[in-house]
Amino acid sequence: MGREIPEEDGLPTGSLLLKDVSSDGNPGNSSSSSDPSVTPLVVFSTLVAVCGSFVIGCASGYSSPSESGIMEDLGLSTAAYSLFGSILTIGGLIASLINGRMTDMMGRRRAMGISQIFSTAGWFSIALAKNTWWLDIGRLLNGVGIGVLCYVVPVYIAEITPQSIRGGFTAFNQFSSCCGFLLIYFLGTIVSWRILALIGCIPCVLQIFGLFFIPESPRWLVKVGQEKEFEATLQRLRGKSVDISQEATDIRDYTETFERQSQSRILDLFQRRYAHSLIIGVGLMILQQFGGPNAFSYYASSIFESADFSSSIGTRSMAVVQIPHLFFRSRATALSVILTDKAGRRPLLMVSSAGMTLSSIVLGLSFFMQDLQYWTEVTPILVYVCIMVYSVAYSLGMAVLPWVIMSEVFPVNVKGSAGSLVSFSNWSCSWIVSYCFNFMFEWSAPGTFLIFACVCGLTILFTAKLVPETKGRALEELQTSLAHSLQ
Repeated sequence: MGREIPEEDGLPTGSLLLKDVSSDGNPGNSSSSSDPSVTPLVVFSTLVAVCGSFVIGCASGYSSPSESGIMEDLGLSTAAYSLFGSILTIGGLIASLINGRMTDMMGRRRAMGISQIFSTAGWFSIALAKNTWWLDIGRLLNGVGIGVLCYVVPVYIAEITPQSIRGGFTAFNQFSSCCGFLLIYFLGTIVSWRILALIGCIPCVLQIFGLFFIPESPRWLVKVGQEKEFEATLQRLRGKSVDISQEATDIRDYTETFERQSQSRILDLFQRRYAHSLIIGVGLMILQQFGGPNAFSYYASSIFESADFSSSIGTRSMAVVQIPHLFFRSRATALSVILTDKAGRRPLLMVSSAGMTLSSIVLGLSFFMQDLQYWTEVTPILVYVCIMVYSVAYSLGMAVLPWVIMSEVFPVNVKGSAGSLVSFSNWSCSWIVSYCFNFMFEWSAPGTFLIFACVCGLTILFTAKLVPETKGRALEELQTSLAHSLQ
């Protein structure tokens, strides 16, 4: 049993939540041995939740294949279409200010439902648009919808799943997002941009209907005092024959302890006991975005053209060339789902960041050699291979694990405020990168990718020094240990 630590700020720091933790911070064997098996309801609830992730992928991938059709039909200039593409992140920024509070007040299910209403309205606005205004309003509504979804989906999955498979199930939301991105990109080469927008509505509607058949998060239910619903929901999620008494007691005691300390306000996050969790959550989001993934997602065609890739295969086939890159990315994300609870979060984050660092360095050197007029015939192939390697490495860890870890490290009493702050950090950095990339690329293509490489290298050090391993650890035990790590 862990050593009792004196109380600080009224929070009992030595807790039964730590009793299964060994001296090196890993959970004891008893935790894993008593962990319940996966029930059909957990699987079904996860599938309904990741419909929201599918919508995120569809919205993120829509602007690239629809660019020529929208600009031609509505007479948009390049600047006007750039605004249309980037306004998605503005909607995400707006949503990040309210998504945590909204999820805490309304519950996880209602938050997903309302976000899908926004997304559905946005898709219809785009599909029926007759001018730029309706187009931009639809894109903004899409941004608001996915800005809520990118927070609430991993939180909901983390709160309903047993700890032994929590990481893999939470990582599945990124796989779903990647599939949505791949599907919308592929269909965009076949159907018109209006039909493509209507296709984007389908997963929205599916999730809205599916939400009627899945339970609310048991941790949210106990947080708002719905005791009977809490126990009934937890029993349904774990199975009728499973004894939930210990898990229910741990969740209830832990939630009540933190709820007595403070209400969920943004200023609560800056107390010393939340410092480690805050550094981890915000730090990973900033490093994720400044590592450059949106530059590759939004401007891959521009990067290929700058490498003279289009001269060898033709501009028309550019979309076809990106399909294998997206396919490999989806396969890597599937591998990440499998490995998250096998290899652990920290190793995957470091391997992912190392791959991104290496590919960014080689990309920078490729453009540097092109500027010197050396190996110009090899540059297009090298650039394409590096972008594929970067995408695979990103999907293997950095694409999803910051959100997985964010859903795990914050206590329930500040999870709403923390979610808003972390999401705001992510969307702010996303907008900065997507807005500044073209200017940086014109300034220096080699310099741009070497900056990305430095950020990705910093991510390796950040993970090694500050990010704890969360694999196989109960949320309550993990969050309690983080609360005392800097005290």
